[in-house]
Amino acid sequence: MQNLDLWTKLPAAAGVVGLLVAVFFYFRVKALPEGNETMKRIAGYIREGSMAFLAREYKVLAVYAVVVFCALAGAISPMAGAWFLLGAFLSLLAGFIGMKAATYGNVRTAQAAAGGSKADALLTALDGGAVMGLCVAGLSLIGLSAVYLINVGTATLAPSLHAFAVGASSIALFARIGGGIYTKAADVGADIAGKVIENIPEDDPRNPGVIADNVGDNVGDVAGMGADIYESLVAAVVATMAIGLTAPDKAINTLLTVPGDARGIAVALPLILSGIGLVVSIVAIFAARMMRNSAPAVVLRLAMVLPPIVLVGVTALFLPLFNISQNVTVALAAGALGGSAIGLITEYYTGSFNPVKRVAEAAKTGAGTNLIRGMAVGMESVATCLLLVALVAFIANAQMGSLGLYGIALAAVGMLGGTAIVMTVDAYGPISDNAGGIAEMAGLDPSVREITDELDAVGNTTAAIGKGFAIGSATLTVVALFSAYSLEVNHSRAEAGLEAMNLALDNPQILIGILIGAVMPFIVGASTMLAVGNAAGAIVLEIKRQFDTIPGLREGTAEPQPSAIVDIATTAALSQMILPGMVAVAGPVAVGFTLGPAALAGTLAGALAVGASMSLFMANAGGAWDNAKKYIEKGGLGEGHLKRSDTHKSAVVGDTVGDPFKDTSGPGVAILIKVMSVVSLLIAQLVAVHSLFG
Repeated sequence: MQNLDLWTKLPAAAGVVGLLVAVFFYFRVKALPEGNETMKRIAGYIREGSMAFLAREYKVLAVYAVVVFCALAGAISPMAGAWFLLGAFLSLLAGFIGMKAATYGNVRTAQAAAGGSKADALLTALDGGAVMGLCVAGLSLIGLSAVYLINVGTATLAPSLHAFAVGASSIALFARIGGGIYTKAADVGADIAGKVIENIPEDDPRNPGVIADNVGDNVGDVAGMGADIYESLVAAVVATMAIGLTAPDKAINTLLTVPGDARGIAVALPLILSGIGLVVSIVAIFAARMMRNSAPAVVLRLAMVLPPIVLVGVTALFLPLFNISQNVTVALAAGALGGSAIGLITEYYTGSFNPVKRVAEAAKTGAGTNLIRGMAVGMESVATCLLLVALVAFIANAQMGSLGLYGIALAAVGMLGGTAIVMTVDAYGPISDNAGGIAEMAGLDPSVREITDELDAVGNTTAAIGKGFAIGSATLTVVALFSAYSLEVNHSRAEAGLEAMNLALDNPQILIGILIGAVMPFIVGASTMLAVGNAAGAIVLEIKRQFDTIPGLREGTAEPQPSAIVDIATTAALSQMILPGMVAVAGPVAVGFTLGPAALAGTLAGALAVGASMSLFMANAGGAWDNAKKYIEKGGLGEGHLKRSDTHKSAVVGDTVGDPFKDTSGPGVAILIKVMSVVSLLIAQLVAVHSLFG
């Protein structure tokens, strides 16, 4: 057998290499020309607003982190609290570096387009996105490797992994929801005030909400999405390692074709595979850069689809080194290829295909029919995507036999194997979008906007694919985390001389828990939608006030006051993200210590079933409404239905509803179910033997 200890160093080494490549791209982008003074000034406003939001958000999260550290230090151990802080810190660090790069890349992408080179503009946006993608994957692997290498072979490994995952997950929840509230409040408010009330074009420099809208692209779609994907990778790896630590010996031994250290390999394998995935992603990023002269859509789709296939091939060659069953390859392939398939299905329902065209057609007869059709498309997409996730889980479970739960967890790892390239392509979208806004506000030639619009259109598609990918992987990850929780509880109860947890559906505690869990996604969904609506309303009133009170603003001879809009959006985001965060973190603790471990298991099951469905529905319905509006604007329904027509106005209503659906509430609910599961895994040993009624 090959030296396992040597291979366990691979993820940390891959993480370091990923960070070094990210540093290279960061300074390469920063060294590019920024354009004229107007472009520099606008980009400076966006960068300043983005960093100001992060600074205020991080102060709030620092207080939360200190409180949780003290709780973990008292309930489990100071070391568990320290690992929690590391998981939280690395999540924040990835978001900070990635967003910094995005705010440098946006104006430089606009300048590259101003030079007439679509290839250079694509390359600049891709390099800016690569900083985020590589930081997310690199920092997650460095952190996980540190936890593993320091604690391997000791009883502290499991609680340390769980605490690290809680740090990553809870910070991701706040970052995703806070960023989502900000970006959609600014977007919706600026659109309503500009397009509807003032009847001026999108990204018009007279609109004081435009800068806040561009800031929102960064805090929500770059920093927020980065935290989301970072947390997904950490949670998937930790869930698989947790099952490897607690599964019965008889099941674990089936992992190998000849006798050996099956448990050691089962624990280390997901980390090693993630390291291989990062190496594959780095190669894919450079391959995409070499294809920059091809059509942007072709480059980015190949960049997202090919790495999972390569990862599966490399894994098939790697497994014989440790006498690992090739059934692992099938489980991994099910997840990797299933993730790509979910991306393609999401593109079908949200791209330039029949579902979106039907939503656009429905706008001819009013906003009501447009909304109805969009909701139907979202619901239909849920059925297709979740049935595919179920198929992936079935294949992975069947291949691994008595270690089926481990196979499902590996499928989630496979789905997230290309995290770096997925996040690269996802962050590329907001950079391109910002570039178009800067070009418009700086009054550049219309040909520049044509280039940035083409790049942005591809970015919208890849962003929709990224959301489907994130939610699909979240669903599989939560199934794995649920399994790890059940194993951990029963292991602790056996050590305490108690009977195993009863998960039968005729157990009243399970049924009560399912109902409680089913409620939680609705609480988060409602609170985030209301937060966006209230903040957007305040922004509309402030923009209207500025147009009415600043002489010359409508005529373009006076400057708007974007800082007021930024402050409204920031205050709303930071105040309104608290409730969803408390539901996710405190909910499992309250249920577990009052109703017991079985009720908490039911809560996780109810939240998973409802949350996975709701998040997919919201994300895909929102994407369909958004692209239906853009399809109309591009002349898809003919010249009689272009901007400012009744059809277009109806489509704008759908897009206004869909914006918080797809970028705030949907992603927030997807993270909710992951955070609940990770928190439950962390407290599993305690609730297994300590509860009021369980």
